[in-house]
Order: sequence, then C-alpha cells, then structure tokens
Amino acid sequence: MDRLASMETFVRVVETGSFSGAARQLRVGQPAVSKSVAQLEEYLGVKLLTRSTRGLTPTEAGLGYLERARRALEEAAEAERAARGASAGLKGRLRICAAVTFARIHLIPLLPKFLAQHPELDLEVVLDDRQIDLVQEGIDVALRMGKMMDSALTARRIARCKRLVLGTPAYFDRAGPPKTPSELSKHQAVVYLQEGSIWSFRRESSELAVTVQSRLRVTAAEGVRAAVLADVGLTIASEWMFSPELRSGAVRAVLSEWSLPALDLWTVLPTGRAATAKARAFVNFFERAFNA
Repeated sequence: MDRLASMETFVRVVETGSFSGAARQLRVGQPAVSKSVAQLEEYLGVKLLTRSTRGLTPTEAGLGYLERARRALEEAAEAERAARGASAGLKGRLRICAAVTFARIHLIPLLPKFLAQHPELDLEVVLDDRQIDLVQEGIDVALRMGKMMDSALTARRIARCKRLVLGTPAYFDRAGPPKTPSELSKHQAVVYLQEGSIWSFRRESSELAVTVQSRLRVTAAEGVRAAVLADVGLTIASEWMFSPELRSGAVRAVLSEWSLPALDLWTVLPTGRAATAKARAFVNFFERAFNA
C-alpha cells in the first residue's frame, strides 16, 4: 500500500463526500478509491468513514486523521518543491477564510492577479463573519479583524484602519447630523451585534461612552451595509467596510473630531501548522497589494 497515495485518496473522499467524486478528481476508477480507503482502514485498525444513505462522513478517528493527513500531504509537497528548487511553481489547493463583506470589497478583486501569477494553484475562499475553527475547517490562512484573543494562533498584523460614525446624506437630511457623541442617543442606530450598542469615543484626554438606541440589530456586516444604505440609520464601521461609498459620497462620516478604537487586520495560521509556501506567498501578495 502506498501510504501517501492512500492519504490523498481519503482526503479527497472526505472533501468531495463520495467515492465517485474522489475518483473523478484523481482520474481513477471508483473501485480503486474504495479499495484504497479499505486498505488504509485495515492498516490503521480503525474505521475512518461512516457510510449511510446520506453519504460518507468521517468518524471521530477519521476527523483526527484527516487533519494530520492534510498536513502530511502539504509537507510532502513542500519537500518536493524544495528539492526542485525555488523556481518551481506553486501547485495544489490553498484554502483561505475571510469575513464576507471584507472579502467582497477587498479580497476577491485581488485574486485574479494572484491566480495569474500561480497558474497551477487552486483557491477555495471560505466566507464567514464568525471566527471558525481553522483546523476543523482545513483553513490554510485566514484574514481576521479586531483583537486577537487566541494567543495559540500564529498571527501577524498587516494593516490598521479608522472606525467611523457614518450614514447616508438622506438620513442626515432627515435626522440632522450629531454634533457630539451624546447626541447619538437621539438617533436611530443600526447595530452590528459584534460591535454592540455601547460606543466609546475619545478626544484628546476626554473619553465618553454612549449607549445608542436601535430598532435594528444585525448579525452580519452585509446586513449593516444594506440597512445604512437604505437610510435606516447611522452606524459605526471601519473605513474598509464602506470604502466604495465613502469615496463616492453615498455615505459620509460625522463626529470626525472624536475617535473610536482603530481596527486591525491580521493574517492567521492554524494552531500548530507551519506556514506552507502557498500560504506564505498569499500573505506576502495580499499584504503588498492591499497596502499599495
């Protein structure tokens, strides 16, 4: 049994959810895929997959083996690339995770250039506003914003931006722009649940916390954007979140003499995983392109 080939077969079966899907990707017959997985299970002495009418799902042992198999395949690819020399191109799959709105505005438009630079590399972009388990989801590199709470993650800050109070001209024509943070209590706020309804401001040595009134609370940044652009109310958001509208004038910032805590952007690698050449290449590319 070729252990590395069997590992790859098992990983493909889990990722596609079927023997037939793995067979198509590997360009072999389905019986060969089934036999390879059966041999691997016999060799390990455990069941890796549960077969049911709904498809194939990894067992508890299979989930643990899956991540280590992925890592072993990456390390084997790294060893091959190192042996061939730095001129060898990047190949295989790179799985990236980012928040939905940030990815739509800032990440996705940069990917065609990165793909053109690495024609044999495939990208999978997982869009999720939550901080998902990078190991469980097989993520190679994530883009995350805010404070890094998990010290076990390998993180590097690559950018920082202001957070602003903003709304549409139509909303401010209707409600009037607030002149001080205290006046925000008289306004309708669109609250992003990750931000909360207590907004903290600073000006020189003065600090002020304001509890805003809101009839609309939203769990996703895309919903906050849609509500603000529909003139529902004002919100606090990063410049990144509304950068096209700030440039066009579709939204405008108020209370500019007061500051809110800045927002940091990080590249994050899963716990215990060394950065692959693919992950390093993406991080270096994105940092240069995003900050250009």
